[in-house]
Order: sequence, then C-alpha cells, then structure tokens
Amino acid sequence: MGRLVKKLLNGVEIQGFSLAGEETVIAAPELDVVFDIGRAPREVISINNLCLTHGHMDHAAGLAYYLSQRGFIGNAPGRVILHRSLAQSVQRLMDVWSEIEGHHSPGQIIGVESLEDVEIKRNLTVRPFDVNHAAGALGYTLIDVRHKLKDEFIGKTGPELVALKKQGIKIQHRVEMPILTCTGDTGLGRFLDHDFVRKSPALLVECTFFDPEHRSRAVAGRHIHIDDLNKVLEAVPDAQVLLTHLSRRTDLREAKRILKRALSARDLERVSFLMDRPRREYPTPAIPQTHSS
Repeated sequence: MGRLVKKLLNGVEIQGFSLAGEETVIAAPELDVVFDIGRAPREVISINNLCLTHGHMDHAAGLAYYLSQRGFIGNAPGRVILHRSLAQSVQRLMDVWSEIEGHHSPGQIIGVESLEDVEIKRNLTVRPFDVNHAAGALGYTLIDVRHKLKDEFIGKTGPELVALKKQGIKIQHRVEMPILTCTGDTGLGRFLDHDFVRKSPALLVECTFFDPEHRSRAVAGRHIHIDDLNKVLEAVPDAQVLLTHLSRRTDLREAKRILKRALSARDLERVSFLMDRPRREYPTPAIPQTHSS
C-alpha cells in the first residue's frame, strides 16, 4: 500500500500524509498543487506547483529533492510558492545543493506576501494568507476566477459590447469561487475572518492536540487543540473539513472518540481525519463445493 492516503473532500481529490513533527505533504493532483512537500514522496514529484506553508523541517525537508527529481523524469522546472521572507534562504539552499551535486536543479522560487495572488493556470489562482504559527507561515486558498458580463450589458450584441469596451467601459465583473483552503500549521487566528476562507467548500486544517493536558503545548507551539475546533467550524459552516497534523501523542482511535464527544452530530458528518485510512477489503475466499455421489 502506498504511503499517501487518498481522500475525496467535497469533490476534490486529496492525497497526503501528515504526522506532527514527522512529515506533512498534501496534494490536490487535479488542481496541480501540493501543499508542503514532506520528504518528497514520488507521487507528488510531477505536480508543478508547491505551496510551502512554512519552513519547518517536517514540511519542507524534501524541497531540494522535489526540484531535482523533476528533471530526471522529464518535467518542466517546478514552482515553489512561499512567504517572501523565506525565498532568499530557499534559494541559498538550492545553490548549496548545486555545489554538492555538481549541477544546477532549475526551479522557480516565488516569494509572496499575504493576499498576493499567484496564477496556477487559466481560471485558477492561489491566494496566500497569514496564519498564526512560525515566522513566514502562510495558509493558501485555491480560487476559481471567472470574468462574467455585468447584468446591465446582458442581451447586447457583440459589436455593441466592443464599442463599449472602446469607450473604456468595464463590461465584465470578476467572480471568485473558492475551491479548497489549506491552513498549514496554525493556532486560532484572524485568517478565519477572510471571506474566501469562510466560503471555501473544502478545508484542510491542522488539529495537533487532543489531550486536555496538552492545551498549554498547543498554545506554546501555536497549534490547534480540539478545544479550538468548534470555533473553526463556526467560521466555515458549510465546508467539508479534513483534519491534519495529528500528533503521535494521541492514538487515532482515541482522537476519534474525543472528536465524537466534542462535536455536534451535524459537524461530525463533515469532519474527518486525513490519516484515517479506509479499511482494506480482501476478497471472500471461495468455499469449495462438495459433490455427493
């Protein structure tokens, strides 16, 4: 069985692996984006856009390998989107690897600030936003961007619309439809006030700690504790939510029991764990038939 767990989150295919302090890599292959790179598992190397949430080793260790391996399998240079404060350090890292390996691994390092959109492909944009974690930490929302004709111009002919555009009149308006949000590592914060986060139909959110005694750990490390989760769910009332970054301090079965006690029945229906692998089904052995003489 592959190491990455496959899920469907409100119609979006997710492949990932996430354990706090060990490795986090979460891909949306059909959208051509991977959030964090973990140890660069082979399944995500061909994805063209890497959105790095922050620079901690369990989220970023495979970055150089990701860029290096793409050339070996015939892919174009990858793009790494990250906070601008980390961009120079990552570029130095790649320069050092070039010295060690004796050849350069091409890749585009794109440093951004909060709310500075980057186009992924036609009609698809990623919007970074500040979160409450380490310096240079970002969350990301993937947004379907369309330009539609304004209501007052519906019904006009093509030549009439061309004439209006020549007059400098804007005949279209921008329509944004959030698709998927990944918070990365974070504690509670003002990022939940963003309209595009609140309207996201699919949310990848960390929930690291579940034990009541670990509340202080969550605050100190700026992570989400199960006690915080209801506030997150209130902010995104219509989203399907996938929990990531569970700590090994809490067994998954115990975390599921705690979650069941903490949430309402409605919220339980829309919340699940990334690392809750579906049971592997085995074929029922055939029962040999006996023939009476």
